[in-house]
Amino acid sequence: MKPSRPLYEREPELAAAAEAVDALCGAQAVGGLLVFSGEAGLGKTALLAEIQAMAADRCTVWSARGGETVTSVPFHVVRQLLQPALDRFPPDETRALFGDWYETTAPALGLAEPSGPQPDPQGVRDGLDFVVGRLASRLSHRPLLLIVDDAHWADGESLAWLASFTARLGELPVLVVQAHRPQELAERDANYIADREAERGGSQGTVTRVALRALTPDATAVLVRAGLGEHADDPFCREVWAVTGGNPYEAVELVAKVQDRELPPVEESAGELRELGASARGSGLVARLERLGTNANRFAWAAAVLGTDISQELAATLAGMSSAEAADCTARLRDARIVSGFDPLEFVHPLIASAVYRSIPPATRTAMHGRAAWAITRAGLGAAAASRHLLEVHPDDDQELVAQLREAAGQHLAVGAPEAARRCLERALEEPPRPKDRAVLLYELGCATLLSSPPRTVQHLRAALDMPGLDDGLRVDATFRLAAALAHNNQLKDAALSLAAEAARTGPGPGLMRLQAAHFMWEGMQAAEDDGPARSRRLTLRAFDAMLRGENAQLIVDLCERALVDGSPARGLGWTDSEWGFELPTMVGITYTFVDQLDRAESLFGEAVRAFEISGWSGAHLAFAHTLLGMVHRRRGRLAEAEGFLREGLRLADRVGSGLPVHWDAACLLIDTLLARGRTDEARKIADRYAFGPPYPSAMVLPDGPCVRGRLLLAEGRKEEAIAELEAAGAALEPRERFNGIWAPWAGDLARALAEDDPARAAHLAARNRVHAERFGTPTALGEALRCVALFAPPERSAQLLAEAVGHLEKSSSAYEHALARVDYGIAIGSHRELARAQKQAMACGAEGLAARAQQARASIRSSE
Repeated sequence: MKPSRPLYEREPELAAAAEAVDALCGAQAVGGLLVFSGEAGLGKTALLAEIQAMAADRCTVWSARGGETVTSVPFHVVRQLLQPALDRFPPDETRALFGDWYETTAPALGLAEPSGPQPDPQGVRDGLDFVVGRLASRLSHRPLLLIVDDAHWADGESLAWLASFTARLGELPVLVVQAHRPQELAERDANYIADREAERGGSQGTVTRVALRALTPDATAVLVRAGLGEHADDPFCREVWAVTGGNPYEAVELVAKVQDRELPPVEESAGELRELGASARGSGLVARLERLGTNANRFAWAAAVLGTDISQELAATLAGMSSAEAADCTARLRDARIVSGFDPLEFVHPLIASAVYRSIPPATRTAMHGRAAWAITRAGLGAAAASRHLLEVHPDDDQELVAQLREAAGQHLAVGAPEAARRCLERALEEPPRPKDRAVLLYELGCATLLSSPPRTVQHLRAALDMPGLDDGLRVDATFRLAAALAHNNQLKDAALSLAAEAARTGPGPGLMRLQAAHFMWEGMQAAEDDGPARSRRLTLRAFDAMLRGENAQLIVDLCERALVDGSPARGLGWTDSEWGFELPTMVGITYTFVDQLDRAESLFGEAVRAFEISGWSGAHLAFAHTLLGMVHRRRGRLAEAEGFLREGLRLADRVGSGLPVHWDAACLLIDTLLARGRTDEARKIADRYAFGPPYPSAMVLPDGPCVRGRLLLAEGRKEEAIAELEAAGAALEPRERFNGIWAPWAGDLARALAEDDPARAAHLAARNRVHAERFGTPTALGEALRCVALFAPPERSAQLLAEAVGHLEKSSSAYEHALARVDYGIAIGSHRELARAQKQAMACGAEGLAARAQQARASIRSSE
């Protein structure tokens, strides 16, 4: 669509747009982000219309617009962008277009009823990325241009999607053109113009930002004479500029008022311009509206309450008038340049919509929102559609409104909009609900905020548990979720205490079993605990704890087998099960990893990735699943694959937030993997980027964080710091009888660090580490312990010990540790052949540093020969 008036002094903006469109339509089809910012009335909408016209013959153009009164409507902007395009496809083709993302993403777009578990908001965003990417591929002959106007008023869910989507525009033939008011966007703390995503490694392609400026006096004079004729004199034109500040919208409106008043555009009339200009905005606009009559005024109020895509019939219902009266009011408002279009209607400019909405007396505005909610519900559009109006109604002890808001919250959660659900439930609490319903409502609110704000979840669930109203089943579930929120908020001790307290008041049955199992889990995951050995003795399900303690590996495997059904989590204990959570199968998989059962661990964690992807849980859950797979590959010695999974885990986690438990695990494992590859500088960069070091979180880090940091310090040649870190790790772990030297290899690394300066203590540490490894009994633990003991034995005995280490590790799946032992053995016996074999194995693992060490040793042997 062509703009309604010429654009003045917008040559730089149009040139930037033309360049971006040319790049999109060129041979390389380069996508990107073009952002226009400017205050209200500077012509952003007109500029976007010109860009749309410019691209119409070459591009597929989809557009959307935010609205001041619809910021609380989830996916409002996304639906405007995508629904018209998707409505053209038959249902079966639409489903095929979405692929595996249909159940997760189609409900957010209003294309399907929700089904399955509550989707993760990040999963919905990923599904939207997938669908737009597939549509872009289909439209390669007419590349895709997405235009978003008034982005400062876009709903939060759409802003979040645009943030992630624009970060990967370098991968897609898509151009996003967006316009916003900078102050309003800053006030919403929603600056999504790809800056933060770029810091996280996004590939947003070409990014161009242009700030619109007010018109100069000369351009304003051209605009005035275009509307009033060349006889408009310079003093008159200058006064138009002074009155409007060079704001194009206000200048055009002022020129129209001059035409309406038939005011001569000469110096003698300039004194009347300020009064005329005031009528174009604020109280002046309201006065002009009132002069159109009571009916027109009331109809305009109704339209302002409805916001965007205004149905004339719905506005008439809201205004309490007939269709004929509504048609008459529409005509008068259109003639007065207040609204445009027919059905649906739109306000001519957002400034007008805002002025009309704010002119409605507060009590009247509240009543109209209530009536709008009633009309929307009566029309069968559902509680979620009515909720934005219900949010504006004053509290009045209305239990029907409480029920509607709770229903709307459930609908919002079902499409992946927990923030919208939170707003509804918080408003329902203000109504207020009946005392007997308050605890249940707080429970629902706590569940709604679990993924987005663990501290809020803790607050709401504690409040729910402190008052009557929850039945026994809900109390158990509320406590379980409270513990999960506390754990994810780095409060593991509080999580365990909450579970223990609730278990003490719960009678025998499934609920008690659930609380006891969760208590065991969170207590076991603490980095420090008060009574670890006693706890381990008194609990039945103790495979994870036994693994940390380095007990007999076969016993541990037997315990893990009993926890699974045919190698998978039992029914009700699956990866996306909301009753028990994903932590229990996670602990089984981690246990398998550190008892040399890597095939079983990889199968479990691969199943986790599939389950999370199918359910659209692509935030912290999927990040953790990738991290766990990276851990398995690290233990297998597939270091390149491990690095890939771990970097992906960090990327996924970065999209969710910062300082999450998964950041600690993924960073720790990635540092360990990079050290194994011989890339110490890269490991240091990861450690610095993610602040990997003390103070450590209350949850244990995977594997032991201080041990990995000590290993990093050793690799950097910072021996004294490394010794201090490793000694502190041992001092923390030994009293709790955590002797697994693969999970926490502090003893072996400390022995190596002390070998030169304190060989007696070092040999003692190595010998004790061997005793623990023999009790544990896995080939990896035995081989690593023998490799360390060999450092302190005479040459002949050292070679024998290293040969034993190679034999043990050859039986394991730990290819990197096997290669380490072979290098040490080859050096010990001076075997060129053994070192060549070790070098080949190190290269297969991706351990370039170890391969270089083997090569140097081979060269040394050749030189001596």
